[in-house]
Amino acid sequence: MKRNLILVIICALSLVNVVLTGVMMVSTMSANKKTAALINDISAVLELELDPNAYMPNTAPSLADTETYNIDDEMVIALAPSGDGQDHYAMVSVSFSIDKTSKDYAEVRPLLDENVSKIRSEIMSVVGSYTKDEVLADQKGLENAILAKLQEMFDSKFIYEVYFRDLKCQ
Repeated sequence: MKRNLILVIICALSLVNVVLTGVMMVSTMSANKKTAALINDISAVLELELDPNAYMPNTAPSLADTETYNIDDEMVIALAPSGDGQDHYAMVSVSFSIDKTSKDYAEVRPLLDENVSKIRSEIMSVVGSYTKDEVLADQKGLENAILAKLQEMFDSKFIYEVYFRDLKCQ
């Protein structure tokens, strides 16, 4: 009899514990929601962005100060293995936007024509390091990776934008 009474008391205390835990979770969740709403309101008033990459000042030159440079031939590039056992390829046509007002423009612009094969090789290495799924999911990220590689190659930021005229994956 004593044993049954102890079991009943343990079950009752366990049930009380579960109920109190539930009450505590509900009260904590509502407080967290209110705190998150308050922080969002303050951010909106102060015009703060929660994403650190969301605000990038527009430093692109005007259209009159921009030259478009096209890599003439389409490139067929083998992509990184994606784990599905098949070989995947990308067919890309790439162009850049060049700032004609850049201090390096007169010096570096002639190097573009002289180094087309090296530029193509750099593009192929960057694109080839991506899988098919990555290329399709993050085209802007791929463009930015190519841009960073070209700016590093020429040690100049006179190329300020890279974009695909055509991009197909198979």
